[in-house]
Amino acid sequence: MAGGMLLCSAAPGEAQEAASPPAPPHRIDVHHHILPPKYIEVARDRLLSFAPNFASVLRWTPAQSIEQMDKFGIRTAMTSLSNPGTWFGNVEEARALARMSNDYAADMVRDYPGRFGLLASLSLPDVEGSLREIAYAFDTLKADGIALLTSYGDKWPGDPAFAPIFEELERRRATVYFHPTSADCCSALMKDVPAPAVEYMFDTTRAITSLLFSGSLSKYRNINFIFSHAGGATAPIVERIARLATVDKEIAARLPEGPMAEMKRLYFDTATSTNPENLGAIMRLASADKILFGSDYPFLPVQATLPGLLKFGFDAESLARIERGNALQLFPRLRT
Repeated sequence: MAGGMLLCSAAPGEAQEAASPPAPPHRIDVHHHILPPKYIEVARDRLLSFAPNFASVLRWTPAQSIEQMDKFGIRTAMTSLSNPGTWFGNVEEARALARMSNDYAADMVRDYPGRFGLLASLSLPDVEGSLREIAYAFDTLKADGIALLTSYGDKWPGDPAFAPIFEELERRRATVYFHPTSADCCSALMKDVPAPAVEYMFDTTRAITSLLFSGSLSKYRNINFIFSHAGGATAPIVERIARLATVDKEIAARLPEGPMAEMKRLYFDTATSTNPENLGAIMRLASADKILFGSDYPFLPVQATLPGLLKFGFDAESLARIERGNALQLFPRLRT
């Protein structure tokens, strides 16, 4: 494991007891979704098409989030939209959904002081509207960062079409959180296998690889990139990705510090990925300084992630960084 910060410090059975929240709550959850009622009116059918067992989330309210946060020691949740995002094929609709969702989240930040943060949604693949929303989100709403999907249609984040977005986010030294989706090519490749089972994990890896091979990770050094679910399928094949990034001299020239150095800049959240196979694998790439607590609530319960994190074997200092300290570096507003 990286950095020598592991070795089990809790005996079996202690982890579940430790799941009882301290007072006051201290954790920062960087993977926490909102479902505004007006968003559900538009996105309901699309959401249920890939998540038919998640009908209960359609009844989500901010009060439910607060209840779960208090129960599991979460001081602040950084809110974002989940898949399917804002794009349903119509530019004006996407812009309106992004604006409405961001205003809704900003109201939560105001109404529940200290309990919520705002990772603003954009109307991508609509670049012009997204640039306007970035300005509104940061300058008017004082957003903490931006939430993107891992792909849009047939384009991944390193595509030249999205360069104006990342240039602006670079200028603002933004934190950018990526949530997985499935690309148009791959949403129904296998009969009876829903996209979240496999494609979400591989689309996360495609997004990382797109940013790497395009040179975006090297170019946009002031952006903090966060990827969900311990980087999806990245960890087991990271050495293969890095090696092939050096085969083509043109691609290698975009990575002056080498591919592994660029990928070691990335942050990863823990959502539903705290067993040794997931978290243990990504720890070979990332240190405890690059891991962030995330829950994926309300699509999954907090207890789908937290007990595994607590019994994984982090020492107290590393666990404190993962649960709170690292997020404070990315979201300085939360320090006050």
